Amino acid sequence: MPKIVILTGAGISAESGLKTFRDNNGLWENHRVEEVATPEAFAANPDLVYRFYNLRRASLAETRPNSAHAALAELEQHLGSEDFLLVTQNVDNLHEQAGSQRLLHMHGELTKARCTACQSVHEWPNPLDATSRCPACHNTASLRPHIVWFGEMPLYMSEIYQALAECDVFVSVGTSGNVYPAAGFYQEAKAFGARTIELNLEPSANARDFDEGHYGPATKVVPEFVAKVKTGAYG
Repeated sequence: MPKIVILTGAGISAESGLKTFRDNNGLWENHRVEEVATPEAFAANPDLVYRFYNLRRASLAETRPNSAHAALAELEQHLGSEDFLLVTQNVDNLHEQAGSQRLLHMHGELTKARCTACQSVHEWPNPLDATSRCPACHNTASLRPHIVWFGEMPLYMSEIYQALAECDVFVSVGTSGNVYPAAGFYQEAKAFGARTIELNLEPSANARDFDEGHYGPATKVVPEFVAKVKTGAYG
């Protein structure tokens, strides 16, 4: 069995109806990134930031995983947790809904809150605001969305780089190839001898550097890739 690391981006969730973080105008729900997705924005206008993420969290109740999410959960079952790791840039919970278990959210999770006082992280499916109380230290006004904002370090980087050094196949699904450090993961894996594969709606900024590229809707190309793995196409 090959060791496989999968990286997913907004393209896989878009087919479930979730908006990508930024539209063609660089806006999300009519807000500039600088207004809702930086530590400075939270310090300047916490009510706006809370409201922005509360709306996004609420949208998950209406959203279901698609066949691409399901195929990756199926691949994990086929390979086993020792030979599979799913890394996602997405903050939604669609991979979990589909059944994925060995999963790292490098940009955080919409359904969790983090305490700035004691650094504890908690499941938080409900609205979050300045009156919310931390279940661990009981402070109020200390909880923030468990989201990696611009200017902050992504999560689980040591675990991710270790997996990239050990994998046989690295697959990028539904990513633009513009957001670092994730955009450089294929280079890291390739340096250690992994085969690199891009599955995307259209070629990304780094498409020519991948060993393989398969293009079309995620709901088509991801199940096709998983079927190939299951027939032994990648060792």
